[in-house]
Amino acid sequence: MTFSLLTIAYWCVFIACGLPYFAAWIAKAGSFGPRDNQHPRDWAAKQGGWRARANSAQANSFEGLPFFIGAVIIAHQLGAAQARLDMLAAAYVVLRAIYIVLYIKGLGSARSAVWALGFMVNVAILFLAR
Repeated sequence: MTFSLLTIAYWCVFIACGLPYFAAWIAKAGSFGPRDNQHPRDWAAKQGGWRARANSAQANSFEGLPFFIGAVIIAHQLGAAQARLDMLAAAYVVLRAIYIVLYIKGLGSARSAVWALGFMVNVAILFLAR
């Protein structure tokens, strides 16, 4: 694969795929040990507060990926304006990063608003084609 063929939107897909792992790393940082790796879901179920919210942010980030990936691929296939697609894909990644921060901090209303914006960006990407 030639990296120069990857558009900014495709790089955004790559970054978005890493966000759930980043949220999981935050949840586990300083608390998750080698023994916990024997039953990581049991460990996660016992967590509370910001660690539980970080784990939930991870799950939601995975749940949102198929729509984003599909929207970007469809927009590319249908000949969407590349600059607009790149801008919307970057906006989605930024919104998802903000979403994770708000989720971890426990700011539910703001988190939900950012989630809705990210969803609308996805819809815009999907219908971006000429």
